[in-house]
Amino acid sequence: MAAYRSRPSLYISVDIEVDGPIPGPYSMLSLGAAVAGRQDADGYTPADPEADTFYRELRPISGEYVAEALAVSGLDRERLCAEGAEPAAALREFAQWVGEVSRGAQPVMCGYPAAYDWMFLYWYLMRFTGSSPFEHAGCLDMKTLYAAKARQPLRAVAKRTMPRELLPSRRHTHHALDDAVEQAELFGNLMAWPGV
Repeated sequence: MAAYRSRPSLYISVDIEVDGPIPGPYSMLSLGAAVAGRQDADGYTPADPEADTFYRELRPISGEYVAEALAVSGLDRERLCAEGAEPAAALREFAQWVGEVSRGAQPVMCGYPAAYDWMFLYWYLMRFTGSSPFEHAGCLDMKTLYAAKARQPLRAVAKRTMPRELLPSRRHTHHALDDAVEQAELFGNLMAWPGV
């Protein structure tokens, strides 16, 4: 019997900045993405994380916000209310970009940690475009990937607990594109690491 060969996976590192804990009452203010690499039956091939990127700043969808959450990104909410992209237009552009960079492969969103970013991203995609290029479950959490390879409990994992050689050379700035690129580098390091 011939082995089943699925389409390759194209991993896209995504980072967002928001103004509150959940989508709907609160807003996604910026979205950054970087192609991290491709995996097929022959293994994982990292990409240059700065080669294929996407970035948009979005208009808030409500008047609600948490000052502490807004302060993390340093984004000016008043400016975004006037100049930010309409969420529907930005998410359509994002979905189109994902389709273009993942042609011939299945796109998989990856993040560190992915759960929070995925919650906002998937909600925004469904709310403003009606579908997700990642479908309903095309998401991989780098924290979980490390925990499994390191044989550590998930709650014990933090970047500070990782071996130095796995850590990206780029800084974490809380700018969505910078952080997506940084996380793409981390993802490549994790995929190449054999674990313990």
